[in-house]
Amino acid sequence: MDTPESLPETLSLERLELNLFRGVSPSMGPGRIFGGQVIAQSLLAAYETVEDRVCHSLHCYFIRPGDPRVPIVFDVDRSRDGGTFTTRRVVAIQNGKQIFNLAASFQVLEEGFEHQAPMPDVPGPADLEDDSVKQRKMMEKAPEEMRKMMSRPRPIEMRSVGPSSWSKGPKPAENSVWFRATAPIGADPHMHQVIMAYASDMNMLSTAMRPHRVEWQTPGLQSASLDHAMWFHKPSNFNEWHLYHQDSPSASGGRGFVRGSIYDQKGDLVASVTQEGLIRLRKPDAKT
Repeated sequence: MDTPESLPETLSLERLELNLFRGVSPSMGPGRIFGGQVIAQSLLAAYETVEDRVCHSLHCYFIRPGDPRVPIVFDVDRSRDGGTFTTRRVVAIQNGKQIFNLAASFQVLEEGFEHQAPMPDVPGPADLEDDSVKQRKMMEKAPEEMRKMMSRPRPIEMRSVGPSSWSKGPKPAENSVWFRATAPIGADPHMHQVIMAYASDMNMLSTAMRPHRVEWQTPGLQSASLDHAMWFHKPSNFNEWHLYHQDSPSASGGRGFVRGSIYDQKGDLVASVTQEGLIRLRKPDAKT
């Protein structure tokens, strides 16, 4: 069996200058760069310029599709170093053009008031089948290239609580899935945050598609992440299972809006996510 992809290696960056870094994409990547990859590498680039502080929020925009064949240059702007908070802006560049930008805020660890929304009452990961097994069953009659892509080891293991987003028929605009990093991340707590940010882009837009009888393979479907925001509430070990509960309160104007809450197995809310993305059916005579 193939070895699962090690995300600390995949996401690693080469320092070109004081605030300039370069990253690459997996050789077996799809036709465009996975959005979670550029989120994670941008956050990692920002962390390379920050000491003794932890990211508590990030906000980003996807500007152009990324080409997995071309290295990405990450330009970090040291916006502010304050007494408690540090701010960084990161621009991801390919072929001289921005493909993505991120703003992140980092904070000195401190104590404060605490409350949280409760974790949904759902079956645990031990009681659920791995999504990759379900996908392979569904792909038995798919083209060979697609079967090959779907059967390769995944860096993030996922177990859906209810019907998967890619199962047939309309479904409520909410979704819960257990997920974790497959390969060991290591002891660096920042890398656990970075890889959780990578995984936070998974299943988001498909949650907004659930009521509308469309999926990724629907002919004429156009989909792309437009923006993404994430708040880190508590540290966690992302080699352990986490519940990602998502709901989509609105779809309109060719866009879907999705909210996500990430809980550890103890029930602690460790992160919150929002995303808006393009979801529309291309008209037969439409021009891109």
